[in-house]
Amino acid sequence: MELVKVDIGLLFWMTLSFGTVLFVLAKFAWKPIMKGIHEREESIEKALHAAEEAKKQMLQLKAGNEELLNQAKEERDALLRDARKLKDAIIDEARVKANEEAQRILETARENIQYEKLAVVNDLKNQVASISIEIAEKILQKELANKEEQHLLTRKLMDEVKIN
Repeated sequence: MELVKVDIGLLFWMTLSFGTVLFVLAKFAWKPIMKGIHEREESIEKALHAAEEAKKQMLQLKAGNEELLNQAKEERDALLRDARKLKDAIIDEARVKANEEAQRILETARENIQYEKLAVVNDLKNQVASISIEIAEKILQKELANKEEQHLLTRKLMDEVKIN
């Protein structure tokens, strides 16, 4: 247990070696160590400041991105609204044109039917007149086969003409 025993000589030499090491460290190593520690502190501080700036810029970029995203959504919605309006307008215009075309076709058909009807009526009148003339010719030929009957008919017609 001699190691645990404190001896004055040992204490003196330990203090002297500690002082020498301390003096050598203070003379040659303390300034570079402190300078390195100070530089390291400054670099850490600069890194923290740069990180704070980067964080601020990221927040600004995020806010800008959100704003751009909102603007893009609004523009998309506006385009969709305009497209729907245009689609509805085109459909309405097509519907109106189709109705107008249908009315025009109906009117043309009615006119054609009217013209056909008049043509048929005129044709029928002409046929009836032609048939009536043929019948009258045949009756007159039969009744006027005799000269005496012709003279009587002529006198009768002349008398009627004078009366009218």
